[in-house]
Amino acid sequence: MSSTQPKTDLDAVETLNDAYTSIKKEVGKVIIGQQEVIEQLLISLLSSGHCLLVGVPGLAKTLLISTLADVLNLQFNRIQFTPDLMPSDITGTEIIEDDHTTGKRQFRFVKGPVFANIILADEINRTPPKTQAALLQAMQEHEVTAAGQTFTLDEPFFVLATQNPIEQEGTYPLPEAQLDRFMFNVFVDYPSLDEEQSIVKATTTGMEYNLERILSAEEIQSFQKLVRRVPVSDHLVGYAVNLVRATRPNEANAPDFVKNWVNWGAGPRASQFLILAAKTRAILDGRPTPGPEDVRFAAYPVLRHRIVTSFNAEADGVDSMEIIRRLLETVKVEK
Repeated sequence: MSSTQPKTDLDAVETLNDAYTSIKKEVGKVIIGQQEVIEQLLISLLSSGHCLLVGVPGLAKTLLISTLADVLNLQFNRIQFTPDLMPSDITGTEIIEDDHTTGKRQFRFVKGPVFANIILADEINRTPPKTQAALLQAMQEHEVTAAGQTFTLDEPFFVLATQNPIEQEGTYPLPEAQLDRFMFNVFVDYPSLDEEQSIVKATTTGMEYNLERILSAEEIQSFQKLVRRVPVSDHLVGYAVNLVRATRPNEANAPDFVKNWVNWGAGPRASQFLILAAKTRAILDGRPTPGPEDVRFAAYPVLRHRIVTSFNAEADGVDSMEIIRRLLETVKVEK
């Protein structure tokens, strides 16, 4: 990446679009396929959001995230969540050490793995709520309080938590209020036949990859500010808000299928994330302002974990993805 700063916001959009192409190329040296997952991760990062990745083991989730951290020149830490993990194992702990100049003992805070730019919280639902809360506080406030002191985390700060959808024994599922902290729920699917053959060929040889670093932490922060400045039309904001409000069964205008299949719908944070994601997707694509197609793209990862389905939905074999699909057909953009 060039170190010269873009002169205008339109120049910055063009610069980011070029960088996005380079990032996909570099990540593609290591990760085969998963283009939509990579796009969603970058949208979330540039929107200053966090991601929850859901996928079975062995789909290279950890490799993808560490590769992305390398390409973006960001510090990466992985925390393996286990039932015995304590909050201090995430945030850090105080130790007693001797001060050789005074001869006295004093406490010193040793920073935990949360002090990095990209955190992979592996299998977050395997640890009790008290430990989950330690990470969620850092996600919300971008700071850690320990021993009466507050430590500010380095920016950008981006948390990716993974959940295994198969094994539910011995897990502590995230409550809806905590799920709401995640901007996106990203589903990592199995690779296609051709992709899986390519993966096997690439991983069973001695190939090594030299990754080029595309962006710096400072550039990412400037692009995060750029996202906030992207103009959005009132009718697009109205479309996003109407889409989110239609997920709530108690709304007067909610479709009948929502009243039948949904217990709780999405809150205002979903509307905010839909617009932020639409803005980010537009500028990643080199467009100066988003359209309805960007909101529709964001609807699945933003709403998937914010819709609590009812027993009727379970009995009818309907999940939140089907409800979102129907909502996108039902709710129209008002001109």
